[in-house]
Amino acid sequence: MAAADLAADARILWRLLRGQPNSGSHAERLQAFYAPQADRYDAFRERLLHGRQALIQRLGLQPGARVVELGCGTGSSLMRIGARADQFASFDMVDLCPALLDVARQRAAGHERIRVIEADATNWQPDQPVDFVFMSYALTMIPDWSQVIANAQAMLAPGGRIGVVDFHLPAAGGRLSNAFWRRWFGHDGVHLSGEHLTMLRRLFVEQFSVELRAPVPYLPGVKAPYYLFVGEQREGTKSLPMALPEWLRKTG
Repeated sequence: MAAADLAADARILWRLLRGQPNSGSHAERLQAFYAPQADRYDAFRERLLHGRQALIQRLGLQPGARVVELGCGTGSSLMRIGARADQFASFDMVDLCPALLDVARQRAAGHERIRVIEADATNWQPDQPVDFVFMSYALTMIPDWSQVIANAQAMLAPGGRIGVVDFHLPAAGGRLSNAFWRRWFGHDGVHLSGEHLTMLRRLFVEQFSVELRAPVPYLPGVKAPYYLFVGEQREGTKSLPMALPEWLRKTG
């Protein structure tokens, strides 16, 4: 790795060691944490956030589809989707962090059917039901993650698909191991949970899921747990508007 790349990584690692600010709104904390990293965000996290290309492949995105990405960050999914993005009927990319969205807008420039939207993934809704919703390492960044999943369900058309890849706490991980990962990620505002898959499997018809581990940059031999899930909207589920069940309001 070149000296300039090492220096850039060192700056990001310093930010990670300092952690996410404790004060301010969720949007303000995200902006304060990610603004200094935005220009190097993708290069560093490409070695940390695994399974994103596999998620795109498993989703089976189709021409003419209405697509939403919740927690789009810098819009790096456009690199993985490629020319197919211009074949969608619409592609809404939603995030709450202005610094990351600035990069996403640069990537989306010139694509007429792509909208980059600054909004809260817990309550933003598209103009009409959509065919695909996906999230890449977004749920663990959002305190009210259960509301995001419920919101995604509400915007999916009948037969629509949801895809999620993210870190988690595996049931087979062991108490000490899971406690380590919860604390290690939590310092930077990443809140791991063992309940993501439980909720996804309860709300959607499971098409594919897998639990894996992937290496962590600059920590030789250390592998972080993550999962990949693809599901389909259950028959008879109503989309837009959403009525949130009582059990979901208690999930967190």
